[in-house]
Amino acid sequence: MIARAALATSLLIALPAMAQDRMPPIPADKYTEAQKKAAEEFAAGRGYEVRGPWVPLMRSPEVLLRAKAMGDYLRFKNVLPPRLSEMIILITAREWTQQYEWAAHHEIAIKAGLKPEIAAAIAEARRPAGMAEDEEIVYEFCTELHRTKRVRDATYQRAVAKFGEQGVIDMVGVNGYYTFLAMALHTARTPVPANAKEPLKRFPE
Repeated sequence: MIARAALATSLLIALPAMAQDRMPPIPADKYTEAQKKAAEEFAAGRGYEVRGPWVPLMRSPEVLLRAKAMGDYLRFKNVLPPRLSEMIILITAREWTQQYEWAAHHEIAIKAGLKPEIAAAIAEARRPAGMAEDEEIVYEFCTELHRTKRVRDATYQRAVAKFGEQGVIDMVGVNGYYTFLAMALHTARTPVPANAKEPLKRFPE
């Protein structure tokens, strides 16, 4: 009984430490030369300072810059409509229960034309009702890819017929890119923006 109480106490004490940001922002005056260059190039290209997933990535400036270059295409220039790209990002955020990613993209997705009820269903990890044909194809493709680690022939053929092979690869790219960012955010335990609540329910692991 005493041992159980001691274990419970130790777990409670450990919880705040576990929740701490492992890789908080590095003060600019502590940047290495490579980090300074990366921060300047990032701000010049994106129009804002390093934040969110870019904070932990600053530990490896070359990775940050190469990730930025890939993101510049996948986020802003891929062949899918923004409504679908943002839907893919929300699906990825839900699959990884990535709070920052969802908080950063939910409003963007709605402004891009994704119905709020579709976003709400994705947040609850259920199949949305009332999806347009292209949204249904994206949903089936992405959830299969995340959950089964493969895509059925029928799902693949529908996606190619609708978006072409480039569209399919761009869709895979968005899933993969935001999975990478989700992994970085989870590893670093990057918190959601200040004063924001965690938007996604944490399902039992």
